[in-house]
Amino acid sequence: MQWTLVVPLKPLDRAKSRLSDTADDGLRPGLALAFAQDTVAAALACPAVRDVVVVTDDALASRELAALGAGIVPDEPRGGLNAALAHGATVAGTARRAACVAALNADLPALRPPELARVLDAAATFPRAFLADTAGLGTTLLAASRGRELRPFFGPGSRVRHRESGAVELDLDGVDSVRQDVDTGDDLRAALAMGVGPRTAAVAARSLITEQ
Repeated sequence: MQWTLVVPLKPLDRAKSRLSDTADDGLRPGLALAFAQDTVAAALACPAVRDVVVVTDDALASRELAALGAGIVPDEPRGGLNAALAHGATVAGTARRAACVAALNADLPALRPPELARVLDAAATFPRAFLADTAGLGTTLLAASRGRELRPFFGPGSRVRHRESGAVELDLDGVDSVRQDVDTGDDLRAALAMGVGPRTAAVAARSLITEQ
C-alpha cells in the first residue's frame, strides 16, 4: 500500500520557540528547517511512501523542501495546525486518489525509513490510526485509509483526543525514531543520541548553547 504524507510546517521565524533554552532566536529557524529537511528526506526514502506534501507559507522552506522532492501546498486556511493538515489532506486526496493519506510531524530529525514503513503498514489495517509521541501525550503520525477523512486533532493532549475521535492507537515497539519529535532541548538531545539526519547534525553542531 502506498501513502501520501502531509507534513505541516509553520513559518520558520515562529517555529520551535520552546527550544529557547538550547538555541537562541537567530538559530531556531535554521534548526526548524533542518528538522523538516531530514524528516522529509527520510520519509521520501521509505518504500511505503509515494509522495510527501508539505503545507507551509514559508518561502525558504518551500524552496528547500521542494528541492528534496516534496510537493508544496500553501496554508490557505491559515487557521492553525489542524486546519492546515485537513486542507493538505484534502488537496492530496483529490490529486492522488490511489494513495492513503497520513499526517506526519515535521520535527522528526532521527526518522528512519524502515521504522516509518512499519508504522504505515500497521496503520493500513485500520480506517484511522495514530502513533503517540515519546512523551505519551502527543501524536507524531495520524493515518487515514483510502476514502477516509483524516480528522486531525493535533496539539497539546492530542493522544487522548485522537483516541476519543475513534482513531486506533498503534502499539508498536522498535519505532522510536517515528515517536521522537523535538519540542524542547531535552527532546533534541534525545534525538541527537538516537542519530539524526545530516542537516540537523550540521546545524546542531554550531547552534546548541553550551551547557554550564
